[in-house]
This record gives sequence, C-alpha cells and structure tokens, in this order.
Amino acid sequence: MVNIAWDIRRRTGFGINTYVRNVVQALAHLDGEGNCAAPRNRYILIAGHEQLREFRGLPANFVLQPFPKSASSLRSALGFRDLLKSHHVELLHVPHMFKTPRLAPCPYVMTVHDLLDFLLPSRKQTPLQSRFRFEMARLTLKRASAILAVSLSTKRDIARVFGRSVSPDKIEVAYNAIDQSFQRGHATDADRAFIAERYKVNYPFLLYAGNVKPHKNVVRVIEAFSALKNELKKEEKFPDLKLIIIGDEISSNPDLRRAVVKSGVQNDVRFLGFVPLEALRIFYDVAKIFVFPSLYEGFGLPPLEAMAHGTPVVTSNASALPEVVGEAAVMV
Repeated sequence: MVNIAWDIRRRTGFGINTYVRNVVQALAHLDGEGNCAAPRNRYILIAGHEQLREFRGLPANFVLQPFPKSASSLRSALGFRDLLKSHHVELLHVPHMFKTPRLAPCPYVMTVHDLLDFLLPSRKQTPLQSRFRFEMARLTLKRASAILAVSLSTKRDIARVFGRSVSPDKIEVAYNAIDQSFQRGHATDADRAFIAERYKVNYPFLLYAGNVKPHKNVVRVIEAFSALKNELKKEEKFPDLKLIIIGDEISSNPDLRRAVVKSGVQNDVRFLGFVPLEALRIFYDVAKIFVFPSLYEGFGLPPLEAMAHGTPVVTSNASALPEVVGEAAVMV
C-alpha cells in the first residue's frame, strides 16, 4: 500500500475547493477501504482542523492529519517534512501551484489550474514581488515529478510562460469534473418554491455564477443585459426578465455597481453573493440562460455545471472554455 499525502492547507478559491473535495470523494469511492476488496493506497489529508472537518466519515485508509501551519517559515517547512516522514509518505500531491513543497522528503505531483497571475498580473504586486512569485513557481514546477494540467489550454500556457524550464513530457492533462450535487436531475416544484421563498425569485432570469474579478468580464454582462432589455422592451417581450449574479460579495468591486447604474438596470440586476451548492443547483436549472463571457479560464466549471442541467450557455471563445463546452454552447 502506497502512502500518498495531500497538502490542502491553502485551499483558496471556490474552484480549488471543489477540485479537492471532488477528487477526495472519487478516491474514497474508487480506492476506499470497504468500497473495494483491497485498497491500493493510504491517503493522508493534511490541513487545519477546520478544513478537515468536512472530510469526516471517509474510509479507514484515509487519515485526517491536522497541521495548520503554512509553509512560510523554515521552521514550519521542517515540521511539515517531519510530518511526512512520520507517515512514511512516498508521494505528495500539491493541488495548486502556489504552494512550495520545500524540503519534502519524497517526490511530489502538482496540479496547475491556471496561470492567471502571470498572464494577467495583479496591479497590487510590485515588479519585484511579481518576479519573486514567478521564480518560485518556475522552480516548483521544474522540480515536480509530474504536473497535472486541468486543460490542454493550461498545458499550453505552462509552456508559453515557463518555456524550457518545465519539460512538456511530464505534463498530463486531467480534466475537471462537476460536483455530484449538479447531477441529481431537474429542479422540482418544491425546489422552485424554495428559491421563491428564500431568495424572492419568482420571475424569469439570466444567470451568472462565479467570482467577480475583472477578468470574469461581469461588467460586460451587465452592459449586454441592458442592451437586451431595451430590445425586449421594443418587442414587448419578457418585461420582468432579471439578471442574477451569484458569487463573491461586490463590496470590493465598485465597478459593478457603477455599471448597473450607468446602464440603467438598477431594478433588474440582483447580486446574491455566496449561495450554497444545493441552492445553486436550483438556480442553474431554473435560469433561462447561463452567461459566462470570461476573458481567461484554466478550465471553467460553471458552464459545465449549467450544461448538466440542460440550461443554454453563452460563453466566450477564450482560453480553455471551447474545450469545456465543445459544440454545446454559444461562444462569443
């Protein structure tokens, strides 16, 4: 039995959280003690106490190992190395790129979800900070025994950004899969009644779900919705059509509020913030159209989640999105 550790201490972002949760659940089903005659591996999930709480109830060959310290200091890196040694770990899986497995006593595999930080760098970072971040990522990928890219587009981005530093021969494309919550069939009358009561949604709507960072292009969604409302008004159709935006709180993105006011759709756009998976499933199913014109995605789960409910999808033809939707969506 091989001892495999997962370093999930910094599961930042909804997409990475979904990735970790789904892969762990799939491993428990495929290689969990009690689910198969002889499990091939023992899995050690390493994270803080709070993060590990949602993984309770896994098969006996899954070990929940608390280790809340980050790898930001030499002392914590040494402590992490000792922890891996104590479990006789033979392989470490790091599920996102910005986690440097310094001093790891075993080979490691790394999942790369996207290269947004290098293709669309943040203005909050100084040139020196950006360069340091790049060099750390380059070194981490170079030393990895294998790299999992979530799309062919992401694999190409790795080659484009890091060049010969990272051998393409050790990059494997492993596509993401949607959460099982989105595979339970269509919304029932009770589901529709729930969002009508809980969220006061009892009208036709277009839907966007995801974070609202600039590269998600949500301002353009609002502008396009305003143009659509004007056209529908001329034709006297769908007078009560709304746009619902689910995802991050918009307090740190005032551009969205300004876009709503400037476009004159204050009464027709709703920001719902975070919505639990059970409710999000219903919104996907009830929406008239799901809109996702992101400028960059390493994969892009939301269009796939909407498609699982048979909801028409309008998305962009950028980065990995054509791989995700194939010919089953309108691309712009």
